[in-house]
Amino acid sequence: MTKASEIARMADLAQLVLDHRLSQLRSTAAELDRSRMQIAALDQKTTPTDLEPLAAEKVSLTYSRWADQRRAELNLVIARQTVAWMEARGEAQTAFGRVQALQGLATRLKEKR
Repeated sequence: MTKASEIARMADLAQLVLDHRLSQLRSTAAELDRSRMQIAALDQKTTPTDLEPLAAEKVSLTYSRWADQRRAELNLVIARQTVAWMEARGEAQTAFGRVQALQGLATRLKEKR
């Protein structure tokens, strides 16, 4: 194998790694978006209109208490997902840098010929 073909093969492998890392990044971003939408949905409460005012207030308070607990749980999930997204982004950036470096090296080797 020549040096140019070895570099080209490494560039192909690096591109495969980049594709995989980008797929992971998209997946973690989608999970993060889903969790953020769940929190947004908690904020869109409606008050029941077909109940007596006292019962409606009790239902509203019960929902608010449950929503606060669920929001706290989701905030922890979002924190973990944000860390996973940041790690996936870093890995994708590293993979992108490798692809760029190998492509640049391959281009320089072709120019020398």
